[in-house]
Amino acid sequence: MIEANTLWHLEDHEKRIKAVEAGQSDGLQSSDTVNHPAHYTAGGVETIDAIEAWGLGFCLGNAVKYISRAGKKDPAKMVEDLKKARWYLDRELTRLEAK
Repeated sequence: MIEANTLWHLEDHEKRIKAVEAGQSDGLQSSDTVNHPAHYTAGGVETIDAIEAWGLGFCLGNAVKYISRAGKKDPAKMVEDLKKARWYLDRELTRLEAK
């Protein structure tokens, strides 16, 4: 059973994709800085949607999050975001290699 919140999120995502395809949005604009910040919705794909669709766990999900927002949330912190992504990748690799 799909929860109502998930359905709302999917419908909202579909509307953003249609707006990008129709040329009404560049995928960077977002009026909702809490639920759909622009730095996580570039190109019409919201980072959390990709993370959930791909079934990524905490570490890989955070790595994708930091990669997807690098240079968008704060251009001066692009290197910092990429280092954070690397930290989460290294942590996941260490966990996997310990098995």
